[in-house]
Amino acid sequence: MAPPILKLDDIFLSFGGTPLLAGASLQVEPGDRICLVGRNGSGKSTLMKIAAGMVEAQSGEVFRHPSSTIRYLEQAPDFSGYATVQAYCEAGLGPGDDPYRVTYILDHLGLSGQEDPKSLSGGEARRAALARVMAPEPDILMLDEPTNHLDLPTIEWLEGELAKSRSALVLISHDRRFLEKVSTATVWLDRGLSRRLNKGFAHFEEWRDKVLEEEEIEQHKLGKEIQREEHWLRYGVTARRKRNMRRLGNLQALRAEYRGHKGPQGTIQANVTEGKESGKLVIEADKITKAYGERTIVSPFSIRVHRGDCIGLIGPNGAGKTTLLKMLTGQLAPDTGTVKLGTNLEIAVLDQKREDLNPDDTLAHYLTDGRGENLLVNGEQKHVTGYMKDFLFQPEQARTPIRNLSGGERARLMLARMMARPSNLLILDEPTNDLDIETLDLLQEIVAGYSGTVILVSHDRDFLDRTVTSTIAPANPEAPDGRWIEYAGGYSDMLAQRKGAEDERKRAEKAEKAKSAETSAKPADGGGRAKGKLSYKQKFALENLPKEMEKTEKEIAAREAKMADPNLFTKDPATFNKLAAETEKLRADLIRMEEEWLELEMLREELEG
Repeated sequence: MAPPILKLDDIFLSFGGTPLLAGASLQVEPGDRICLVGRNGSGKSTLMKIAAGMVEAQSGEVFRHPSSTIRYLEQAPDFSGYATVQAYCEAGLGPGDDPYRVTYILDHLGLSGQEDPKSLSGGEARRAALARVMAPEPDILMLDEPTNHLDLPTIEWLEGELAKSRSALVLISHDRRFLEKVSTATVWLDRGLSRRLNKGFAHFEEWRDKVLEEEEIEQHKLGKEIQREEHWLRYGVTARRKRNMRRLGNLQALRAEYRGHKGPQGTIQANVTEGKESGKLVIEADKITKAYGERTIVSPFSIRVHRGDCIGLIGPNGAGKTTLLKMLTGQLAPDTGTVKLGTNLEIAVLDQKREDLNPDDTLAHYLTDGRGENLLVNGEQKHVTGYMKDFLFQPEQARTPIRNLSGGERARLMLARMMARPSNLLILDEPTNDLDIETLDLLQEIVAGYSGTVILVSHDRDFLDRTVTSTIAPANPEAPDGRWIEYAGGYSDMLAQRKGAEDERKRAEKAEKAKSAETSAKPADGGGRAKGKLSYKQKFALENLPKEMEKTEKEIAAREAKMADPNLFTKDPATFNKLAAETEKLRADLIRMEEEWLELEMLREELEG
């Protein structure tokens, strides 16, 4: 086992009251891919900042290898003193780092580098900060919510980039699919302590549930032991006084342990307040279009949305998702075509930009709209502090200004207000941003069980797969041209349908090529080979290509087996890169041979009738 390049042990930190961290640990070795998980407010970001040297723990051991470099993704980057984004990113490079990496990463994140940092949006600022920390390829890369404000193609690019990276990774993210693809180890922060699972996030939830179940059993056993000791003290045979006093001390210690046990943080108890039933047809759009200047955002698009539908809207940033959503909900008139909204609609909106939040508002004022201490939830009067408890806020936070809340707490607060209002059409714009896994599970259950209609914009592939009944996506995601297509099912279903359509297109192209080859192979004026037969060269290729393909597949498998060694890249990057290049070449050869064999086989079948 390689020695750690970063080690945190028995970390304690408190801001008054219950300690945030009370014995937490984190160890990072070369090549680690660690995801840091836990409820909102459990101290994930704080522990990461302690590891990066940005926050000092009150006690505990912190070791960083003297020669190791650490880069931390800032939530609010400081651009002061930099004329352009390119200059800001290049300032993060160290001696010997490749300046081209900055241009390469900025390009994939949708930035030119010439932007004025003062004019950046929140999402653009986060992407610039991500480019700055990734470009140097540090020994340890610490990323706190790196997928926020990224579209799906960019998230998938980031997954590939991190998979190739030599940096050890410590990640915090709400995106299940991203964590499953990137992580190989999981550190769970819970009630101030940390537990480590040497498996990726895909195995976390099953392991977490088992740990909590075992903990509950131990607490039950402790309670039974206390009962036995109390019974002995009351009714047992009197022994020597010293023995009794010792046993009494043991009992008091057991009681203190039992009382001091903190169970896991509670789950959110909430249901959306549903309004009166809408009409069966909620939205009908007929050949709607929208363009800004010469750029087409929506070319003729039609859809019928029925009561109970849950529709996901996806696409790269700038494709026009928000424009299409506003047209469908009547907030923006189309250039041509018509949009009809159904009857009895009560719309509730969750806005990803948090524009509805006044930082000077208190939590209680925001939830009640300043109308006293109570609010109406599902037809029942509820005191605001009681309703706040359902969303894991403490009663003393009722007078807390919103500006003091974390990103996750703000997302939870907006969710609480949205659920209190009667609705039969939910519009959710990036609802999963900043939510912890447990709150995401609740939101998923709410959306799945909602009897009204839902339209949501999201880049969270797992959430889309678990909730939506159909998905609207650009016809050409690489270069959106205004054409939108509705696919049945979630994100994975959409990919499968696209692949099927692409495979069908390729088969048609190959058939056309084979037909053209047959036509060109026919002898003119009685010359050349006899009609209806393959040439000797074609016959030879048809017989031998399967053997060559089998041999190539074995060579690919052999190289992939060598590359699967997790230590190969760290120990011998040159060999790893050589094997990767050879594998790519072999795959290209295999695709070429498969296409050639298929064309010849189709030609043979056609010639033989």
